[in-house]
Amino acid sequence: MSNDLHHRWMDCAVAEARAGLAEGGIPIGSVLVRNGQLLGRGHNLRVQQGNPILHAEIDCLQNAGRIGNYRNCVLYSTLMPCYLCAGAVVQFGIPVVVAGESENFPGARDFLESMDIRVIDLHREDCSSMMKEFISRYPELWNEDIGEL
Repeated sequence: MSNDLHHRWMDCAVAEARAGLAEGGIPIGSVLVRNGQLLGRGHNLRVQQGNPILHAEIDCLQNAGRIGNYRNCVLYSTLMPCYLCAGAVVQFGIPVVVAGESENFPGARDFLESMDIRVIDLHREDCSSMMKEFISRYPELWNEDIGEL
C-alpha cells in the first residue's frame, strides 16, 4: 500500500479523533481497512461512556463487527497503540498497524513487532500537535488512562 493511501486512511482516523475531542473525550481515532474498504471506525470513548477499555482501536474493532478474518486488514490509529489495543491486534491477527505518531506516547510498538506485526509510524504533525495540546491541557485525564511509563 502506498504512503499516499496510508495518509488518506489516517485522515479518517484524524476525523474520528476530532469527533472524540468535540465530545469532551481524548482525541484518539482509529479506522480498520481491508482491501481498500473501510470496515470500521471509532474513537476513544472512555470519558464519554465512563468505560476504561473503550480506547479508539477497541471502539473501531467493535464497530467493524464480526468480519471473519483480519488477514488483509490494516488498523490505523492516530497514536501508537497501547498494550491493551496491541493485544487486540495480536489476538485478531491484524498484520499491519499504521500510527499517526508516537512522539507523545511510544505505545507497544516493540511488542507488536515482536509478534511479527508490521508497524508504520507516519510521524504526522496534526496527530502529534492535537495530542500534545490535549495532554498539556488535561494532564490528569491523560494520566488516569495511560499512567506514567
